[in-house]
Amino acid sequence: MSPLITLARATAGQETVIDWNPVMDAIIQVESEGNARAVKGNSCGAMQITPVLVRDCNRILRSRGSKRRFTLADRFSIDKSRAMFLVIQSYYNPTNNVEHAIRSWNGGQHYDCSSTQRYYDKVRRLIR
Repeated sequence: MSPLITLARATAGQETVIDWNPVMDAIIQVESEGNARAVKGNSCGAMQITPVLVRDCNRILRSRGSKRRFTLADRFSIDKSRAMFLVIQSYYNPTNNVEHAIRSWNGGQHYDCSSTQRYYDKVRRLIR
């Protein structure tokens, strides 16, 4: 985890629980300034979620035996968008690395640091 960012952590038994709310709040501000109805190309909602991300969340949920599924319309719900963010982080970021979470939200799972630097800096500045 970046030394400039610390998030509240609590240990529940053997599992570490992280409070992703400050990161999600900052991403929402950078992506849409909090507008749940924002649309830019294929990206929609406060967190600017793409159809590919919705499908990936559903694939992850299916692989875990969950009956829960997200729809494209769920991108316009801030609560459901946050839930999708958490599904993605739990699968691709099991170590809860904040820098990885921010950069991958912008550049995908195989992001390039130089391509995501400006986005990372914007989000990091907004984390409280």
